Amino acid sequence: MSELTFYNTLLIDIKQRIRQAQTKAILSANSELISMYWDIGKMLVEKQKVAGWGAAVIPRLSKDIHNELPEIKGFSERNIGYMIRFAREYGTSILQQAVAKLPDKTMLAGIPWGHHCLLIEKIKGLPARFLEMSRNQGVGDE
Repeated sequence: MSELTFYNTLLIDIKQRIRQAQTKAILSANSELISMYWDIGKMLVEKQKVAGWGAAVIPRLSKDIHNELPEIKGFSERNIGYMIRFAREYGTSILQQAVAKLPDKTMLAGIPWGHHCLLIEKIKGLPARFLEMSRNQGVGDE
């Protein structure tokens, strides 16, 4: 094998490894984001039950987060409302209840947040939503 061929093969292998690492990093970050949004939604649901908060807390919370952490995005009133819905829709344990019914346990965490919001809006009922998630991720397809 010539030096040029060896180098080109090496370059291709390294680029492929870089892309794999980038994909893993993106999926890991997305998984953590989904988990954080679910945790925040769960905290809000629990506090609403205990303290009897109404919807008026959400605008204040959104504003305070923006004021104290201006570099952080994703905490608009609307998105906080989605966090609450997400936590309510998927029950008390995202890993033990909702995801336990899925063929692929990582599916829920692997879906981008915007897609979750869209699924919650468009597809009522967990079985139909899980089926749609499976179809879109090719779960079960050989």
